[in-house]
Amino acid sequence: MLESQFLRSSSNQRIHESCKLYGKNVIGNNCTILENVTLGYPSGKILNELLSNGLSFEEGSFDGVKIGDNAVIRPNSTIYCDVKIGNYLRTGHNILVREMTNVGDNVLIGTNVVIDGTTTIGNNVSIQSNVYIPTNTIIEDNVFLGPCSVLTNDKYPIRVKYDLKGPVLRKGASLGANCTILPGVEIGEGAMIAAGALVTKDVPAWKLALGFPAKIIDMPEELRNLNRI
Repeated sequence: MLESQFLRSSSNQRIHESCKLYGKNVIGNNCTILENVTLGYPSGKILNELLSNGLSFEEGSFDGVKIGDNAVIRPNSTIYCDVKIGNYLRTGHNILVREMTNVGDNVLIGTNVVIDGTTTIGNNVSIQSNVYIPTNTIIEDNVFLGPCSVLTNDKYPIRVKYDLKGPVLRKGASLGANCTILPGVEIGEGAMIAAGALVTKDVPAWKLALGFPAKIIDMPEELRNLNRI
């Protein structure tokens, strides 16, 4: 890729010229932001405010995204306004991070991941490709989410009024590929969810959940280690 395709700053950022930046963004040192990335995209609330005042995206003044040092954001990714991200973010392609999301240091967000906002993600978290994370989810440090994991936050979709509540994934929890976690379920510290499991109730710390619906069993001794992320 030609160097001329990047816009450079004094803090050694590499931001591709095809990127679109909305609002007031803060981008740390040594960040690489590749083709067609959108940063600071306005939330629905901000869009309505701009439109009601006859302003365009470019004319509006609002907080964008804050990204720490040494991030690598791959092509076609979109990160909304009011998102705060620590150091050493790494993404795949086509990720979506909605507003009011806080992300810690050393986090991987894989290709096609959707984080639907109002979510907290800790440090040293690995989110593999095609994971869905709904609003009002809490993910603590050293958590692993396997490919195509689905977290949910609505017990009775569009049928009964329900306060949306995503799962809570405690420190060092691991989710296997294609598992589904129902709203409000807490996955305890160091717990593991087997691939393809449907988790309908809380999983205690250092237990293993497997099956459809999942049954909770003791974890083998050799698996009783925190994730190495």
